[in-house]
Amino acid sequence: MGATVDWLRTTTPGLLVLCGLAIAVLLIAIIKVKLEPFVALLLTGLLLALAAGLPISQIVGTPLKAGESLLETGFGGILGHIAVIIGLGTVLGAILERSGGADVLTDKLLKVFGEKGAPIAMGLLGLIFGIPVFFDIGIFVLAPLIYVAAKRGGRSLVLYAMPMLAGLSMTHAFLPPHPGPVALGGLLGVSLGWLILMGFVCGIPGFIAAGIVWGSYIGKRVQVSVPEEFVPLEPDEADSSAGSGGTAVVTKAPPSVALIGAIIAIPLVLILGATFGYQLLDKDSALLQVLTFFGTPAVALLITVLVAFYLLGIRRGSTVQELSTITAESLKPVGMVLLVVGAGAFFGKVISATGIGAALADTMSAAGLPIIVLAYLISCGLRIAQGSATVAIVTTGGIVAPLVAEQDYSQMSIALIAMAIAAGSIILSHVNDGGFWIIAKYFNMTVKQTLQTWTVLETILSVVSFAVAALLFSIV
Repeated sequence: MGATVDWLRTTTPGLLVLCGLAIAVLLIAIIKVKLEPFVALLLTGLLLALAAGLPISQIVGTPLKAGESLLETGFGGILGHIAVIIGLGTVLGAILERSGGADVLTDKLLKVFGEKGAPIAMGLLGLIFGIPVFFDIGIFVLAPLIYVAAKRGGRSLVLYAMPMLAGLSMTHAFLPPHPGPVALGGLLGVSLGWLILMGFVCGIPGFIAAGIVWGSYIGKRVQVSVPEEFVPLEPDEADSSAGSGGTAVVTKAPPSVALIGAIIAIPLVLILGATFGYQLLDKDSALLQVLTFFGTPAVALLITVLVAFYLLGIRRGSTVQELSTITAESLKPVGMVLLVVGAGAFFGKVISATGIGAALADTMSAAGLPIIVLAYLISCGLRIAQGSATVAIVTTGGIVAPLVAEQDYSQMSIALIAMAIAAGSIILSHVNDGGFWIIAKYFNMTVKQTLQTWTVLETILSVVSFAVAALLFSIV
């Protein structure tokens, strides 16, 4: 018995079996037993940590100090990043919805692309918005538009959400100024210009295959309705609600597309200004400090919310009390989203602490594969093992960098190796990925439906983008 336990805890095959069993137990608990995902994630994470032989002090801390435990850092690490962003993004979405702004913008998109082309419009929206903003911020800002399009089109939410998610995911993984690609530039010694160019060359085919082709296919086969708590009011409902003391923003006329576009652009411009300011300005410059402060996502979104309050609310007849009511109502569903995402991050943190990611990387490095294939497989293994795309990118970059330095590769070739790493970092998103739970909750999908839609989308995006990178690498 002792030998079996040691094998499970100390060998790569044993760790694979142990983590595989934990994921299987988690899926059974959620899908078959119908246990709430937050509880299932927390319970399974604790059981895995105990089975892997991690010290109790590492898992939960001590009676006097728990701040550095896996339990608290797992939850706190991701919630510290997204809690404020989720809250402000949700409030901004509510104001856009209740003012009629989301309707106006969706109407414009539908007029340009038509009802049948609405999913393509949502994909392009995700692609464009995803360049300057983080993946999760893009979801929170664009989700209201997806709800409106799905409600008006009378079709599955999946049909509209998948193209948008593919656009956001592609930009997050392949393009600067996102943290993974920027880190690869430094680790591998390749310019951001080549990363941007190869990011588009490799990522766009993956986006089309995953977001447009797969999104259209699966969107007709998985039926998901808009979540009731997020259903935006129609104009007649808004008028009625306003007249009876409800929570709709009082408007004399729908806001213009230009106004809505300008409000949505505020956080994008602020965040982009901080990102490129950091690349171009002296690190001690006063201007950079100003750009960094206002370009911090939480600050940028807070400014945007305040501007929306005034331009879409107060200036159009709403009172501060009505805006406060809208804010409170919009935040009600956020609590469970945060708990599930935090528990998912804890589960991924436990898997990472077992050492399986490092064991897989060491094994693959000794396999003697072509460097671009090796880079992709190591990144895939790390992604599947611990869930974070950024962690997979940075870790793989550190492993592959010495191998790249030994060869006289051109900047284009190194950029393609970077794209292979980026492609591997997004494969097979599943229950240890915080983004998996954000998408499941925001788009009203069960775990099974999220695996059928989002997980397959990420895998297609990964494989197609890697295939393009590998083909170009073999040519150059």
